Amino acid sequence: MNAITRLCLKNKLFVVLAWLALTVLGGLTVGHATGRLSHSFATPATAGYDANHHLLQRFGIDGNEQPTLGVLTLPAGRGMDTAAGQAMAARTFAAAGKAGHLAVADWANTHDTALVSADKRTTWAVFDMPNPDTPPGAGVMDRIEPALKAAAPAGVTVSVTGFEQIQSTSAGSGGGPSVLVETLIGAAGALAVLLFVYGSALAVVPLLIAVPAILTTFLLILGVTYAMDVSFLVEYLVAVMGLGVAVDYSLLLVTRWREEREAGRSNEEAILAAGPTAGRAVVLSGLTVAAGLLSLVILPVPFLRSVGVGGMLIPLVAIASAVTLLPVILAAWGPALDKHRVRKGSTTYSAGWERWARAIVRHRWAAGCLGLLVVVCLAVPALFMNTGQPRADSLGGQSRAAATLHGLERQGVPSAVVFPVQILSHGGPSAVRDVVRITRRTPGIHAVLAPSTPAFRSGGDALITAIPEDEGSTAAGRATVARVRAALAGVPGGVEVGGNTAQNVDFNRAVYGNFPLMLAVISLLALLLLAREFRSLTLAVKAVVVNLVSLGASFGFLVLFWQHGFGSHAVYGVAATGSIRNWIPIITFAFLFGLSMDYEVFILARMREEYDRTGSTRQAIVGALARTGRLVTCAAVILAISFASLSSAPDVVVEMIATGLGVGIFVDAVIVRTLLVPALVAIMGDWNWWLPAALARLLRVARSTGEGEMPAPVRARVGG
Repeated sequence: MNAITRLCLKNKLFVVLAWLALTVLGGLTVGHATGRLSHSFATPATAGYDANHHLLQRFGIDGNEQPTLGVLTLPAGRGMDTAAGQAMAARTFAAAGKAGHLAVADWANTHDTALVSADKRTTWAVFDMPNPDTPPGAGVMDRIEPALKAAAPAGVTVSVTGFEQIQSTSAGSGGGPSVLVETLIGAAGALAVLLFVYGSALAVVPLLIAVPAILTTFLLILGVTYAMDVSFLVEYLVAVMGLGVAVDYSLLLVTRWREEREAGRSNEEAILAAGPTAGRAVVLSGLTVAAGLLSLVILPVPFLRSVGVGGMLIPLVAIASAVTLLPVILAAWGPALDKHRVRKGSTTYSAGWERWARAIVRHRWAAGCLGLLVVVCLAVPALFMNTGQPRADSLGGQSRAAATLHGLERQGVPSAVVFPVQILSHGGPSAVRDVVRITRRTPGIHAVLAPSTPAFRSGGDALITAIPEDEGSTAAGRATVARVRAALAGVPGGVEVGGNTAQNVDFNRAVYGNFPLMLAVISLLALLLLAREFRSLTLAVKAVVVNLVSLGASFGFLVLFWQHGFGSHAVYGVAATGSIRNWIPIITFAFLFGLSMDYEVFILARMREEYDRTGSTRQAIVGALARTGRLVTCAAVILAISFASLSSAPDVVVEMIATGLGVGIFVDAVIVRTLLVPALVAIMGDWNWWLPAALARLLRVARSTGEGEMPAPVRARVGG
């Protein structure tokens, strides 16, 4: 680390100009980069995805896209049992074609009584369409309602609904803040915490590092988009997580620089002294985060792989900016920025944290049990996690779209109407009749719509829409798809079963079937990195195991807050969703595994340093927490604020990710790293520093000598 630092200090102008060029270029191209991001959640090579893909090729309809529903109420005295009422409905729904490419299933082309209310005055139609995030479907959904209203005769009322219309928690508000605004909110919160930590203008330095880190990452993401599709989720994560990790890494280095200055070193000496200690911790932390994210490439899902590749760049660029640009800034302006403090005293040592550490060491068993109890209690609800789309009737609040859906439910139409089963038949008209007959008899199916219009028929192929009784996020809804697939397996010509639920079922099988491999890879990588850095197998194993337990607490929060609704309605106006979007646990795991390991590294690296200096485990714990307790807590608050700003996005899925990551980081730093971890280290005593000789040779590190190598009783038994 010192070699890199010295090189940067000798070439200050070059370093500044290089980062300035990257920052400017990143700022100029960020709009282009975000414009190239993909909104696809495809899972290729699965039956559900293939069915939806073939629907798109044959009919221009995205089977995975939730359809829009049009609801029409006739004036008093007119009903769907009269020719005049039927003509009004037919003329109105036919006008939807002016919105763009659609496949319309209504009373006029199905004559299905399931589309008419009991009082005959209300009827509804299903509008299948391309994905609105692709050019063929762009704007189509938004044009449907105006087209219907323009064609509706006097006295006819028209409204639309659907999952896309109700999933925004700020329906009718014109959307939430942009990613830029969310980042600025996070930056303001981070600045407030940094001012508290430093009490001087030095607080702006971590933010000065975050700006080039974020914009340079966007520049690299732009390059990646030319090699592969990159999910739009990366945009949010680069902006918000990039802010958090860049500030955290800078916070650690600046704090250590200040500690060395307070010890009497000159400015340059302090910068160089911070490298081998805090600098190494930053590199290790960033590599662990990168490894966690890169593990997503193991999963056979392109959008998750893109999140892994794009997300991996975030900590790597943050490392680069912290170890190259930060020393130059400190060399040029550090002492001047830190000259006038609003409060006296050290900011690297805390008497309060020292007392806390001594209490933990003294009552280590009680502290360990308390920390473990808290984490386990938070993690238990994760055992009951249900993955899938949020319940349709939990979203939308008091919006018109939600009210329209609830109105259909009161008429006996299941909320699962927004997640139909899309069936592609290849056997011609006779096969269509068989599919309709068999599907209608399948338990769990409410209605089957099979218009014979060109939008639904092409050669020997036909699109049939089945409305299930239960949403795909429920076990009953998933079972219905399985029954439909089994029942239609023998239809001549072949039948493919698609739709959102079918694709999600296959997604779960593909992703969670490979999750054990992902878990093994990321755990092994982290174990080797930590064992090499800490020169201890015990500390590395403990860090990985505790990290996994800590992740369970985050998942438990998601279940309690969102799935069961304990807080989601009060904070976001969203009732219990009944499920967690199926890919959110994977994303949360990949990000939190690395991010929460940051704080483990910050603390254990200092413990290792203190132990090497004193030879005492107890003094190592006390000295490490006294110097890092405040740092870890403030770093966690900054990152939690960053994710909290992301939760202002008007999309419940983004809110789930933001709250899961934010709460996970905060609980991990406050409960796990500053209570459970030091208690476990105190309990294990000299075992903490044990590294087998074979592993030391493999990792190419020197083993500790003296009592720290292995507990004395064990050394006596093995003769060493």
